[in-house]
Amino acid sequence: MSNALDAVIEIFTWVGLGGGTLLALLAVVLLLADGTWLPARAVVEEVDGGRVVRWFDDHGGVNEAPLSAHDDAKIGSADMADIFYRRGSAHRMRLTRASPVVRFVSLLAAGILGLGLVAFVLSIVVLFARG
Repeated sequence: MSNALDAVIEIFTWVGLGGGTLLALLAVVLLLADGTWLPARAVVEEVDGGRVVRWFDDHGGVNEAPLSAHDDAKIGSADMADIFYRRGSAHRMRLTRASPVVRFVSLLAAGILGLGLVAFVLSIVVLFARG
C-alpha cells in the first residue's frame, strides 16, 4: 500500500508542478498577446442593426463597436457605459479590463501548482514519517 501511495504522490507532484508551470507560462503569453486595454466612457446608441457604443480613444479619434447580445444585456437600458478599448486597435472594446481567458488560465495554473506543492510537501512528510 505504501508503494501505491508513493506513486500517487509522485504523480501529483510532477503533474502539478510541471503542468502548473506550463499553464503559468501560457497565461503569461496570453496576457502579452491580449495587449493594453484603456478605460473610456462610451455613448450607447440605437442604429439599424442593433445597438452600438461610440467613444473617444487616447489620440482623440472616434471609435464605434457593435454590442454583442451579452454586452447589450449587461449594459441594459443605459445610454452611457464604462468600457475598455484596446490601444492601437480600432473598434475593439469590452466591458472588463482583464480577459476572461487569461483569468481562467491563471487561476487554473495557480490551482494545479498548488496541488503539486501540496503533493511535494506531503512526499517530504511521508519520507520523514517512515524514518
